[in-house]
Amino acid sequence: MKEIFLTKQPVELFKILKFEGMASTGGDAKRLIADGQVKVNGAKEIRKRKQIVADDVIEFGGKKFVVHLQP
Repeated sequence: MKEIFLTKQPVELFKILKFEGMASTGGDAKRLIADGQVKVNGAKEIRKRKQIVADDVIEFGGKKFVVHLQP
């Protein structure tokens, strides 16, 4: 499971997909979410602006990413 480190929280889901390279643009990230291709904590997430915090788990493209707050 890959780790994602945030310097502040919460962060909108689409921004994490964009900045972690899972989507090439913010618009692409929003489309992936709206199409139901992303899960947060095991549940399909269709809210583009879902607030992500430490310990959330994002699933996309068959991979899991755990979110941590950078110390």
